[in-house]
Amino acid sequence: MSSLTDEEIERLRGAFDRHITVGLHHGAQLAVYLDGELVVDFAGGTTGPDGEETTSDQRHLVFSCTKPFVATAIHQLVEEGELSYDDRLVEYWPEFANEGSQKAEITVENVLDHTAGIPVGELDEHTERWTDWEAVVEAMEEIEPLFTPGEQPAYHPTNYGWLTGELINRVTGTPVREVVAERVFDPLGMDDSSIGVGEDGDPDDVATLAGFEEFDRCRDPGEGLGIPAPGSAKTFNDPAIRRAVIPAANGISTARDMARFYACLANGGTLDGVELLSEDTVEHATSIHAETDSDGTLSRPARYGLGVWIGGLANDMFGTVSTDSAFGHAGLGSNFGWGDPELNVGFAYVTNGIREESYEQAARMNAMADAVRLIVE
Repeated sequence: MSSLTDEEIERLRGAFDRHITVGLHHGAQLAVYLDGELVVDFAGGTTGPDGEETTSDQRHLVFSCTKPFVATAIHQLVEEGELSYDDRLVEYWPEFANEGSQKAEITVENVLDHTAGIPVGELDEHTERWTDWEAVVEAMEEIEPLFTPGEQPAYHPTNYGWLTGELINRVTGTPVREVVAERVFDPLGMDDSSIGVGEDGDPDDVATLAGFEEFDRCRDPGEGLGIPAPGSAKTFNDPAIRRAVIPAANGISTARDMARFYACLANGGTLDGVELLSEDTVEHATSIHAETDSDGTLSRPARYGLGVWIGGLANDMFGTVSTDSAFGHAGLGSNFGWGDPELNVGFAYVTNGIREESYEQAARMNAMADAVRLIVE
């Protein structure tokens, strides 16, 4: 069993604290599993601009880091024979598209690897409708492809969640929030994780988000979603959004829970006697299924597995020298979780600060990933 020395942990703590000291965010958590054991569990700063001291138990919005949790439930359904990656969505959701149309050809795999061709739509501009699942489903039934399904990788920021969520609803007959809790969070002991806080949950138990102005230090590379940071903070601080079911974007978790999730996958899908997925499924899901030099949404190189991003690119945020053995997902505001089976590491970095530009977030996520890789490799 591997472990870290006190000196290594102290060096890592220094890198973690530095981000808070210089004001990159108000508060943060960092957790690392190595060979199935939690070896780092840091927390620092405050729960918001005027918040209390952050602890390792403090729940945070993790934005798109939610996507792999939902994908895992779909992988489980595939293992059980309830659906196949090659199945078309209309086979379970007939209202999704007219038979014979281009849209009717969208498969489960297309949704998971962001090649469904419907990355954005009118619903993205109407966040007040995100709290109404029926309105969301109707919007997905009405949306038309921007790209030919199966051809152009184009990141689906929120549509990924509406599509996977309704697919899970149709296949299981149970709401996606409950399915992910029962199949992913509960078995693995991710006690502080959920999709939204739920109708009876307290939105104030989640760290407050703050939108920071951009650094004016380098050229704008023209990458990312281009969503104003203050607007994102305001939207996701809204109690109604925090209570809603947004399977691509309003997952709530801690770094400790998220690192545990990736430790399980990095260990072949099993941790502490709990098998989340088979080793073959993990290998299939975390291999490259779609790759592009210019993502149709993010305007940058991208590699997609099935529900996860794949490492090995200069801009991928897994660390400056990551390889394609690494897999995981980033979320707005420098939230990031990844696993690496070659190192048997599960990593999670969670913050409550949203920077204006994606390259700013990438810089600090890479810095933390590099600091961890330096002491575990």
